Amino acid sequence: MTRIIIVRHGQSTYNTERRIQGRADVSTLTDRGRSDASKVGKALTNISFNAIYSSPLQRAKQTAEIIHSELAVQTGHSAQVQTSDLLLEIDLPLWEKMLTSEVKQKFPEDYRLWHEKPHELQMLVNENGVAREHFPVLSLYAQAQQFWQEILPRHRGETILIVGHNGINRALISTALAIHPSRYHCIQQSNCGITVLNFAGVLGEGVQLESMNQTQHIGETLPSLRPDHQGVRLLLVRHGETEWNRQTRFQGQIDVPLNDNGRQQAQKAGLFLQDVAIDFAVSSSMQRPKETAELILQHHPGINLELQDGLREISHGLWEGKLEVEIEQEFPGELHRWRTTPGDVQMPEGENLQQVWERSVAAWQNIVQTALDNQRQIGLIVAHDATNKTLLCHILGLPTDNFWNFRQGNGAVSVIDYPSGLNGVPVLQAMNITTHLGGVLDKTAAGAL
Repeated sequence: MTRIIIVRHGQSTYNTERRIQGRADVSTLTDRGRSDASKVGKALTNISFNAIYSSPLQRAKQTAEIIHSELAVQTGHSAQVQTSDLLLEIDLPLWEKMLTSEVKQKFPEDYRLWHEKPHELQMLVNENGVAREHFPVLSLYAQAQQFWQEILPRHRGETILIVGHNGINRALISTALAIHPSRYHCIQQSNCGITVLNFAGVLGEGVQLESMNQTQHIGETLPSLRPDHQGVRLLLVRHGETEWNRQTRFQGQIDVPLNDNGRQQAQKAGLFLQDVAIDFAVSSSMQRPKETAELILQHHPGINLELQDGLREISHGLWEGKLEVEIEQEFPGELHRWRTTPGDVQMPEGENLQQVWERSVAAWQNIVQTALDNQRQIGLIVAHDATNKTLLCHILGLPTDNFWNFRQGNGAVSVIDYPSGLNGVPVLQAMNITTHLGGVLDKTAAGAL
């Protein structure tokens, strides 16, 4: 496995001014940006890096150098920072250095297209007296793909740190997971946020998004809501550990309770979310998510927990109660199919992922719409591994065969915003946060479903 840790640069002077940076190399880190970069370095000191790559733009390079110096101080050694032009920020030549408000005013149609259909945005640029059509998002995705194609074969089985920008980091994550460029705004990257990707080999050979946009090391429990946020934020949590998770025994719809470790995970998730202004809560009707939700809600008295059958775990049918070795004996080859083409597998006397998709997405959309209708802003949703992964595929416009691209640890928190209502594009702000359970890397024994 090749582990890739992606970090966005610290806060820059242009960030504070709400100015478009693009490839302009004018802005530098603010005091907060330098301080946060130092915190990233401290958060990563338990990880040994074989290489560090950075964008050559100074706001990213400064961030990488601060992280590198922290790693060197804490561990006594660290890989040197190498710059790569393939990590340059998105190229927006006509907007660079302008305030966002100025771009809105001067290019209203293009700015609307940028938000609604970013892959269709084009700019006419002049190169040596010749006008050329430039598609900023599409060319950024091609650039990200080229980076992966060059880097992954070079670092098989190693651990790499990448320091980039909001745009290129989104494109790196998206090209790794085959998320379409039209979903460019569906992924968020906060200043100094940490993302972890695990590659089985080269691009296209299998990848898992272990976590995305962790901000706890810089003092932000969750990525901050925009001041003008009028929509709904959902905190999607996987239930705490059960004894069957620990044994890697398939649970499905057998109603197994939390074990002691699972209750501790739920309590830690509760402490983690205690200062978040949760104003509604929904759980799968099964025992393990319900108990997880109740432990979290101990810090939010007065919130009524609603139970929804649509959020129940996948029915594994005849696999339920069995260990992987037993399933392999009784249904030879089916576990391999489940791991490689999960969308094609019909569980014997159980469900397939399309059925899980239909009921869980219907429940999810009903939750969003009800929250919008009642002007509720932040909701806790507690469900299961397969349910959550299916919902993440839906949110990012991916088919069910991308199911394994997402990790969901026991007691982990993901953050999904609907800033423009149910018909607008949802934004995955953060995914599989497990820092409340032990550091940047997910150490939960996620086990079987």
